[in-house]
Amino acid sequence: MQKIFEQLTSVFRKNSGYISRERYEDIILKNTTLFEDSDTIFLLLQASGYPISEYQDGYRLDTYFTPYKEQKYCILDIETNGSKPVSSQVIEIGAVMVQNGKIIDRFETFVECAFVPPYISKITGIEQKDLIGAPSRAKALTMLREFMQDAIFVAHNVSFDYPFLTASFNRFGLGDIGNPQLCTINLAKRTFKSPKYGLAYLNESLNIELVTHHRAYSDALSAFFVMQKSLETIPEYVLSTDDLLRFSTSSQRERGQKRRETP
Repeated sequence: MQKIFEQLTSVFRKNSGYISRERYEDIILKNTTLFEDSDTIFLLLQASGYPISEYQDGYRLDTYFTPYKEQKYCILDIETNGSKPVSSQVIEIGAVMVQNGKIIDRFETFVECAFVPPYISKITGIEQKDLIGAPSRAKALTMLREFMQDAIFVAHNVSFDYPFLTASFNRFGLGDIGNPQLCTINLAKRTFKSPKYGLAYLNESLNIELVTHHRAYSDALSAFFVMQKSLETIPEYVLSTDDLLRFSTSSQRERGQKRRETP
């Protein structure tokens, strides 16, 4: 499914956010070996959090048209008992749902786990006894899927959280994550100067006062404040959610070109 997400997004962007049913079916045919028809794949795309919807006689990428301020963002963090999803698991999930600059919902849970290494307990303060009676991995991940819906997946260092959760989702039959991803480190680097962009450093330098660090909900909340700081100086040419996603990964040359093109 990841190939389908990427291919569709690329084609949508080249066609002003719209594609015909024929073009959509062509992409599906070339990028899947599944036996489901294109309508079934469409339902799977939506269920995975990919922001696609039917429009007239084709489809549209919703993030291409949604103003970034009106978009829903699921800003999350996970704590794990190791760094590799093939041999480790999530032990805590924390997330806030944000829209129009305000937190509109929250999600927080421990995850059942039989073993937490001492070094993880030292970093996070989470001990194995804290996880007794917590939701199972399958239950916790299902709850997270329901919470995220088709919001933008936001994390501080999204390159860790996104693939770890994708692997975890697949392990329990929940499929790939189709939600577009946004990294608050990348966004911060393009909007304000700082000697360091680690969350602990930014908490201090931006006067983000939270009780704990390396706890999922607290770190998700910190990432929200970092994102708010970034949006204070976002360029005028960033209007839609898709503009914001592309800006967050743009090169200095691309940003300079955009500024020159802006009236």
